[in-house]
Amino acid sequence: MANNLITKDLSSLIQVSRETIESLNEFKRILLENNKKFNLISSKDEEIIDVRHIQDSAQIIDLIDKKSKKCIDLGSGAGFPGIVISIIMKHNNISTIFDLYEKSPKKSDFLRLVSEKLELNTQILNKNVFEEKNLEANSITARAFKPIDKIFKVMTTNFKNYQNLILFLGKKRKQNFFEASKVWDFEYKERMSVTNGDSLIVSIKNIKKKN
Repeated sequence: MANNLITKDLSSLIQVSRETIESLNEFKRILLENNKKFNLISSKDEEIIDVRHIQDSAQIIDLIDKKSKKCIDLGSGAGFPGIVISIIMKHNNISTIFDLYEKSPKKSDFLRLVSEKLELNTQILNKNVFEEKNLEANSITARAFKPIDKIFKVMTTNFKNYQNLILFLGKKRKQNFFEASKVWDFEYKERMSVTNGDSLIVSIKNIKKKN
């Protein structure tokens, strides 16, 4: 089983309190304890969960406006980044509500378990976001969700209003992202992921299908 989070490693990314670290460790403990039951992450990721999932998720906190009323996480799965960001926001007294969309009933049950245990300001929605209409949020996050083209489609079809879309792009998804520019118009800012030199974090606005 993985060791406790190394405070200095996370603190090199963002300013975090002792209470934040304690909550993240509790989240990790619950996840590892329930991983076989809920099939949350691969067994090989259990030993590298700190960097591979928790620190990777935490690095986007500065891209979310602290005055946001609502954020939405698409395909939350085991809670990356939704639960991690919600924990950080809670201990920074940020009142943003985080809606976590997860189609799997089992994973939704896990997200509720964690949210209730840690008293997070989340709403767990066991729904298919592609069937929702007129959604509104300040920031939308998507990590290991659908292909880029499908994510852009849900943004233009199912969202009425949003501020920015934050994507985690691994090596393969980077190529898909730049291929999407042939079909979609959008504004974006990118930066290298701090946990993987082959990955990017991208903040995207004003997505429109090209004529």
